[in-house]
This record gives sequence, structure tokens and C-alpha cells, in this order.
Amino acid sequence: MEQWKDVELTSVSFDSRHLEAGALFVPLQGAQDGHRFVPNAFANGAGAALWASDHEIVDHEHPLLVVDDPLKALQKLSKYYLRKINPIVVAVTGSNGKTTTKDMIASILSTQLNVTKTHANFNNEIGVPVTLLNMEANTEAVVVEMGMDRFGQLDFLSKLASPDIAVITMIGEAHIEFFGTRDRIADAKMEITHGLSEDGTLVYNGDEPLLNDRAAKIDQRLVRFGRHLDDDIYATSVSAGERSIDFQVNEWPDKSFTIPMVGEYNVNNALAAMAVGQLLHITPDHMKSALANVELTENRAEWVAGKKGEQILSDVYNSNPTAAKQVLKTISAMPTSGRRFAVLGDMLELGEASPRLHASLASQIDPEKIQEVYLVGQQMAALKKQLEEDGYPMDAVHYYQADQLDQVATDLQAMLRGDDLVLLKGSHGIHLERVLDAIKK
Repeated sequence: MEQWKDVELTSVSFDSRHLEAGALFVPLQGAQDGHRFVPNAFANGAGAALWASDHEIVDHEHPLLVVDDPLKALQKLSKYYLRKINPIVVAVTGSNGKTTTKDMIASILSTQLNVTKTHANFNNEIGVPVTLLNMEANTEAVVVEMGMDRFGQLDFLSKLASPDIAVITMIGEAHIEFFGTRDRIADAKMEITHGLSEDGTLVYNGDEPLLNDRAAKIDQRLVRFGRHLDDDIYATSVSAGERSIDFQVNEWPDKSFTIPMVGEYNVNNALAAMAVGQLLHITPDHMKSALANVELTENRAEWVAGKKGEQILSDVYNSNPTAAKQVLKTISAMPTSGRRFAVLGDMLELGEASPRLHASLASQIDPEKIQEVYLVGQQMAALKKQLEEDGYPMDAVHYYQADQLDQVATDLQAMLRGDDLVLLKGSHGIHLERVLDAIKK
């Protein structure tokens, strides 16, 4: 095999279509074998590629680094690079709010530190190493989102990243198909502390008994955020506007903070971020500015204008019962001279509890406040049935299968007026973003 001179690599990618010149391409085994895309990666400017030793080498014109397992090599390389750069590591998980909280933490820390944060939802065994390897050499703090859909996953990711601060936003019903109970979800979330440094800190929702019980068993420092007076950092007042929320905090009683989003639940996400900022000595004035100007990951509860001027609250990347109820409650309270539409897609990975949990959303759907309901997906049949039992006017309930998104968009567009409010909320696997693309300006 050709012996290559030193090759300088500036980034890491596992997608041959979207990589920067000089990137290291990592061929992963998914639905297709990533080795098939190595030629395309080099054609798009890759500087080198990993190559599994059990694959015959067919490319002798480009630098290849032969390894036993490209994924394990990626993970090992990221751990080495993390130690070399040695930033403060903040790891964030939770059943709901982890991406928003990640964005808020990164915004706060960026006011006084060089920060890298998880891109999009790169939060698993592949995404976390890629986040770490794409840090600039001057990174002082890295904010790493960590997802979870089975036991052992956060244990692995926490030990990989060795966080100085671990954050748990909340315990909900997300992924209950795999865990069975919220108790077991809490057990799995606590795995984020398994790699927490000895002098590290766990920041967590102090209003959740399941977390309080478990956090008491670890040796590291604990910081609780929430809405109760016995939390370390809590909101003393909350005032919701049409597009933003103002709130005050016990730690800085003379200041008011604003976040440019709706939903009181986002105040807790802000409190978690502020707790991290306080631990890292970010001034309250910097926090105030950072929260007011936070840039959120796309499709996380963002406002979009519709073709007729209607206001669309798009939250189409993820959904679970806790989040869906919160956002339904939020839009129900929003002032409007028109009607309110709720377009709800299936919430996935709820297992045997799925019918009950879908039906439970009916408690937040009042015909006086939400005048039209569009339900998409097989699981939403349970909510349709519950609405009927509750006496919701069924001529205002529109039900579709997941492969009828074009029809959803057509019917919705025909009904909408310029002064209406529209909520789009569903798991990403339902692809309500296609409906959004059809009705937005």
C-alpha cells in the first residue's frame, strides 16, 4: 500500500455528500456500507478516510487509515482529541428540552468563552464523537447533547466525554416503549453521571422526585433548578407574551430575563442554562443578553409565516406526551383574532402505552380554544376516539394516515385564513415538515 506523507485533516464527516475539503471520512455500517461512498468522499474533497481491515482495499490513490472498526476508531480518536484540547465539557440530556437547553447553554457560555456545541441532533454514539472531533483548537467549552433510547447508551457517552457538568432537563414518557416506566427512564438518564468528573456538578430538575431520589446517591455537587422555593435556582415570576416570556430569578432579584419563545416550560430550560452559566462564572448581564438572542436549532418550536399571513408554530422534529401537552396548553392561551388549528402527528416509541398516552392529549384540546384538529398517523386514532367521547365537535376533527401528508396540506390550506394560529407538532418520523413546507410563505 502507498506510504503517504503527513496529511493535515481539518474536520470529520460520515456523510460523503456534505463534507469540507480536508475532512477525514468515516465509512460507517448503516442501511448501506459506508465504504461504498469512499470514492465520492474523495471526489468531494476528503483528505483521508478510515477503512475497515476486513474490507479489501481497492483505492490505492488516496490516503486510507486501516482500522479494525471505523466506528470504534472514530470514538477512540474523539476521546484522544478531547483530552488534547481539554475544554470544559457540559453534557445535556432529558426526555424533553435537551436541544433547546443545549442551545441556551452554548449562547450563555459564548458570551465569555470559545464554545462548540452539538450540531442539529448529533447526540448518539456517532454524533457525539463527531461533535468532539469538530472542535476548533481554541475551544474552551463544549456543550454536548446526549440522546438515549436504551440502557447503557448514556453510560457509554458519558464515559466517552467525561463531563465536568451534567444536565438533566426532565423525565417524561419519551422512549417508554423501551423502558416501561418513568422510574426506569430516570435510572437510564442518571447514567449521564457515570463519566462525570469527581469534582463535577450535576444540574437537574429539582421538581422531579425521581431525580431527587437518585441524585442524592452520587458524590458530586448537586445544583437543582425548577419552580419550587427549595431549588437552588428558581423563577420567582413568569410573564408570557405573544412571542416571548419574561421571568425573574431568585439569584438576581433586581433583573428581568427574556427568552424569545413561547411555552412556560422553556423557563425551566433557561434556568438549567443559567445554572451552568453561574457555575462557570458568566455574569448575569451576559446571561440576560445571551438568552434574549439565543439561536435555536431549526424546527424546535419556531415561528413561521404562512402563505395567507397566518402564524405557524412549527415543532416538527420531536414529540412526546409531555411536550405535546405543554405546547397545546401554550397555543391555547395565545391571543388571536382568528382560529387556532392543531396539527398533531403520531408520537413514536411509546410501546403498549401508546393508545393511552395519545388519548391523554385530549385534556389539552378545548373546542373553545382550539377550533380545528388535524390528526396524522395510526396512533392518533386513539386521540380521535377520545375527543369524540369527550364531546369535541367531530366535524372539526380531521384524521389522516401518515402517507396522506399532501392531502393534509391541501385541506389545511383551503381552511386557513390570515388571522389564524397553527400548531404543527409530531415525531420526526411522521414528517410534518412536508406539511409545513406546503403551507408556509
